[in-house]
Amino acid sequence: MPDYQALENRFQQILDLKRRPVAVAFRAEVPEGTEKFSGSEPAGCSFWRLAAEGRTFSTVPSDHYNCPIGSYTHNIPLPEDRANELPAVLETMVSLGYLKMEEVAGIPVLPETPKNIVFMPLGDTAVDPDVVLFVAEASKLMLLEEAAIRAGVFSKLPLLARPTCMAIPAALAHGMVTSAGCIGNRVYTRIGEDDLYAAVPGRALEQIARELETVASANLALAQYHRERQHRLSTV
Repeated sequence: MPDYQALENRFQQILDLKRRPVAVAFRAEVPEGTEKFSGSEPAGCSFWRLAAEGRTFSTVPSDHYNCPIGSYTHNIPLPEDRANELPAVLETMVSLGYLKMEEVAGIPVLPETPKNIVFMPLGDTAVDPDVVLFVAEASKLMLLEEAAIRAGVFSKLPLLARPTCMAIPAALAHGMVTSAGCIGNRVYTRIGEDDLYAAVPGRALEQIARELETVASANLALAQYHRERQHRLSTV
């Protein structure tokens, strides 16, 4: 298994991350020694915040029932007594002009219902993650995106919008994706106003980390090149 702590350190150093990257793993069995989540959270992305703060834990589908949208993107059917919550929240979003109902069919969804979802800070993971979530400022996300392009694992999807949680199935299906986040996610995770997301397939993490050093170095050299051109050619 890769040295995930070393990988986290490398990403943190180059991208100047303010939050720890979050590893997400879908498992038939809970890894030995992993705490099972107890309590209640209002949204599936709330678990991202807890993991970024340093917690390692596993969830089961019922832990996600409070989030109809997140349950949808993670292919988690709501129980019969709560099945009306998804159409209700969608109707609210449509009535506010936030969403068009025909957009729902195009939202990426996990291919099957997960049995256990494990959330961990990247450096603390004891299993290979399926997806790793990064929160970074736009200029740093640019470097991560360029590294993924160089590694050949950047998806052709545009910058994703709402819901943010669709980034996980999108990354699994297409490669690294970026997301502007959504208002619900920003409330539940408390990320900064200038922060954006990247979702990286775990299988591509080492490739991207290797290319990131080259990309970061190239950007430093190009920044100096462009500053000199601006000084030489700008008349304003």
